[in-house]
Amino acid sequence: MPKSTPILGKILIGGGTGFIGGNIANALRAIGSDVWIVSRMPGNQHITWSDINNKTLLDGTQAVINVAGQNVLDARRKWTEGFKQNVINSRVETTKVLANVIKRMKSPPKVYVTISGVGFYKPSLTAEYTEDSESGDDFMADLCRQWERASLLPPELGVRNVIIRSGVVLGQYGGIIKQIYLPFWFGLGGPIASGKQYFPWIHIEDMINLFMFAIEEDHVTGVLNGVSPQIITNYEFTKALGRALWRPTVIPLPEFVVQKLFGKERAVMMTDGQKVIPKRTLDLGFKYLYSDIDNACKHVV
Repeated sequence: MPKSTPILGKILIGGGTGFIGGNIANALRAIGSDVWIVSRMPGNQHITWSDINNKTLLDGTQAVINVAGQNVLDARRKWTEGFKQNVINSRVETTKVLANVIKRMKSPPKVYVTISGVGFYKPSLTAEYTEDSESGDDFMADLCRQWERASLLPPELGVRNVIIRSGVVLGQYGGIIKQIYLPFWFGLGGPIASGKQYFPWIHIEDMINLFMFAIEEDHVTGVLNGVSPQIITNYEFTKALGRALWRPTVIPLPEFVVQKLFGKERAVMMTDGQKVIPKRTLDLGFKYLYSDIDNACKHVV
């Protein structure tokens, strides 16, 4: 029977003030963990990225998590080379910083859990991807490869490495739902582009539980696809959200409009998709609370 390690002691979270990180931090505090946040600003039980090398602050750390990262789909920011570099640095460099801190610890944590994305896989209407599938060749795939490499630790440290390749996270107070809630509420929602592209998704509670699972379960290592086992398209997600809100979803967002708003390279993240299967996640014993898009949408609205 696989061994479990209770989530007790100090947990360090990079990006612990964002949508995903904040929810993970709250869940860990609720069970009595001593949560410390690595962020740009000082505060109660916060460590700044500039103070992270202070070994005294890190004594007794049991697990390290990194979910830091600039919002790629921030429509207020133009897709410039400078913004692209910010997107890379906010993920890759923070992951490296925490990996290097772990390497220098006298008593390293038991596990280092980092996030990546399903952008690792090449967008396709036909291919099916598991955790063992090869990566794509576009900007997002290259970013994910760099991001994941930055998290890897020498085996002799004895620290479990877990990488969660996240799909679109559905939750009440952040992520995609926060961005599209008002248009859908006013009956202006609809499929993006053809709507035929796959839409790998996961409910925020399942994402939180997957991070907890990765920390607690001693047999969990390597890559986990952080997506629901239910495979849907963008059209099917749109209809489920419309049903949950009791609103029509008949106004599509054409591909050329998405490209105009976000730039062609970034628009691919919305107009194309990947059929991602959480094979290792299920094989290792993770249980989902929300594996049906209708139930998930009803809960988040």
